[in-house]
Amino acid sequence: MRSNWVGSFSLLFAGLFLLSPAIGQTSSDRPQPVPVTAVQIPGGMRLSSQQEAVDLVFCTPEIVHITTKPAGPVSPPGVEPWLVSACKPSTSKFEVAEGKARIESSALIVSATLSDGALTFSSLGGSVLLQESHRFARRYTPVEVGGQSLYKVSDRFDPGMAEGFYGLGQHQSGVFNYRGSVIELAQTNSDIAIPLLLSSNGYGVLWNTASRSLFDNRFQRELKLTADATSGIDYYFLYGPDMDAVIHHYRMLTGDAPLLPRWAYGFIQSKDRYTSAAQLQQIAAEYRAQHVPLDMIVQDWFWWKKQGDPEYTDEYLKPNPDVPGALRELHDSHVHAIISTWAMLDTSSDAYREMRQQHFLIPGTPVYDATNPKARDFYWNHLIHPLFEQGWDGFWLDSSEPEIWGGESDRALEDKTLSIGPGARYLNVFPLMHTGNVYQHWRGTMSPKRVFILTRSAFAGQQRNSTVEWSGDIATTFSVLKRQIPAGLNFAISGMPYWTTDVGGYFGYEPDDPAYQETYTRWFEYGTFCPILRTHGHRKSNELFSYGSQTPTLISYDKLRERLVPYIYSLAWRVTHDDYTIQRPLVMDWRQDERVRDIADEFMFGPALLVAPVTDQGSRQRLVYLPTAEGWYDFWTGDRLNGGQQILAQAPLDRIPLYVRAGSILPLGPAREYVEQAPDAPIVLRIFPGADGNFNLYNDAGDGYNYEKGEYAITPIHWHDATRTLEIGARQGSYVGMPRKLSFHIVVVRPGYGTGPDPSAQYLSLDYDGTPTHITVP
Repeated sequence: MRSNWVGSFSLLFAGLFLLSPAIGQTSSDRPQPVPVTAVQIPGGMRLSSQQEAVDLVFCTPEIVHITTKPAGPVSPPGVEPWLVSACKPSTSKFEVAEGKARIESSALIVSATLSDGALTFSSLGGSVLLQESHRFARRYTPVEVGGQSLYKVSDRFDPGMAEGFYGLGQHQSGVFNYRGSVIELAQTNSDIAIPLLLSSNGYGVLWNTASRSLFDNRFQRELKLTADATSGIDYYFLYGPDMDAVIHHYRMLTGDAPLLPRWAYGFIQSKDRYTSAAQLQQIAAEYRAQHVPLDMIVQDWFWWKKQGDPEYTDEYLKPNPDVPGALRELHDSHVHAIISTWAMLDTSSDAYREMRQQHFLIPGTPVYDATNPKARDFYWNHLIHPLFEQGWDGFWLDSSEPEIWGGESDRALEDKTLSIGPGARYLNVFPLMHTGNVYQHWRGTMSPKRVFILTRSAFAGQQRNSTVEWSGDIATTFSVLKRQIPAGLNFAISGMPYWTTDVGGYFGYEPDDPAYQETYTRWFEYGTFCPILRTHGHRKSNELFSYGSQTPTLISYDKLRERLVPYIYSLAWRVTHDDYTIQRPLVMDWRQDERVRDIADEFMFGPALLVAPVTDQGSRQRLVYLPTAEGWYDFWTGDRLNGGQQILAQAPLDRIPLYVRAGSILPLGPAREYVEQAPDAPIVLRIFPGADGNFNLYNDAGDGYNYEKGEYAITPIHWHDATRTLEIGARQGSYVGMPRKLSFHIVVVRPGYGTGPDPSAQYLSLDYDGTPTHITVP
């Protein structure tokens, strides 16, 4: 009797469960049948119902802009300084049939179900890329923010079962593929909000708001996007399908990334902190005396008497009170220098007093309002420009979230009022406006120097401000090192090309600790293959000579980085010219390989190099997945391996697992102490046979903006694998100071030959004067 009762109850419970809403769903969430009408508008269609109006407009065949306006009072759309141009309607086809409305471009189909208005994005072949939920309607909750009638909004989508999600800026959880995760988009120290999501399904979504937002995939069958304070739902759907194409579309909307000065791609020395200009000179002289490569040195904070005023402390001026003279001496030794400034001001400074009088501060804070054009002018004229005229080569715009007081930076502007509008609406925009202030004023000086800005935070579009972001004030442990890799990879795939860490971490151990020496060595090995290599930390000393028995290993990687600059600088040109990404998660190049979708600790450094950092203390080997390719070469031994397999790589402390894809042409410069040394020295071309290969070797003056006027040279190089012939094509273009003749040293890699960081003892030499030539390798 009891078993029959239990069985009846179980059937009743199951029936009630099937009839009830999904977990987390209330009756008000469930969409009721609402008539939706569709009409054609320029470039797309408009959907209308009693609850809302939805516009869908193709900006290009691959970019569609979706905006919604709920019924009821709402403030007009706000300004969008992260975009460089408005969407211009593109050609599209419109039709209504079988209960659906659809628009179609030459690349993409967007359809809407007229019973509920849910959208579906599909390829021309009919494959569904992304679709809105039929279970939940778009949602709008009225909020009053800074006197504006806005909404907290949400939109829910049904993603594919095996789909991977990436991008969204830089986050420190250690998660690479965001499936099953919640990501908050709100600036704070070491966490950067970029509202660009990329999918392994071949699309991206630019969530077009600066307000606090959430990416919520806790229930893996549902992707929920929310924004706290907007006038409606607003996003761009970007179709690739290649991820490089998605990033190209993102930069088309938000701006291209300029070239950094060539010296920025070498080695950058920093610590918290150098106490005088004389100390900068001493450190640079030590590097030069020991013939160790150095391209830039960094002056961290507390050089000022009062934060916000360009006046050095008495300590900083001892024993050399001539800072411009010290900078000239550094330049004479081919060392560049940047200096730290903050947006937060000392309340006793002249800058604070004058800005407060003129209402240039964010009310209730000691931070200047970077969204106010007059405040931007004052900040440049009072602080940055006087330092710039002294000869500093760039600026470290620290705490750009911004930080308000006592280290507080998390959602610091949420309850503030900015010149541009309510802080809640523009919560994340400050770093874009702050760095843009310095970039635009600098470019306005017509200086022959390229802009270089190091900063701690970023927002959509910031790549156009010549910024390098770093991962914030992090600890000095292996577990933190491990988290930097997915943080940097997601930042890169968010369309932001230049990123680094405090190599060795910021808080923690000292360099005479043997255990920390291992941590630092592994971190430096990884940093060698970041877009920017910079060491920094709160330590009594932090130069490469400080790390005892590991110093020779550190110097060897510094020298390898310097030799890689011809390769890196050519890739940097592709960033500027082709919207390329240098530090590439494997999912970028093997998007359809499900095995790479969760690999958070390997990446490609350009098209040739696969990097697999070691992030566990004491490890001397690690598993490495080699994706499908014509073959892979161990950089250190020249041994060839097959792709599509996992291997156990040997990794003694002086060696990072590093592999080169077959068909690669890897240009290496000579052993140099700075990147501009010996510009006419021979270039080694390492050829990794097994497939045809191409590489465009780029060069220009290394600084200034004449490259924007076409003053640069490209040397096309092609490897014919079947005939073992290397072709060097006609040089395209020229620039002032270009060497008219070059010598190439040709090395075809095999086991034990053409391996490791050092030049090969044997090579074939090929002289090149800009006309086509070739050589066949026996």
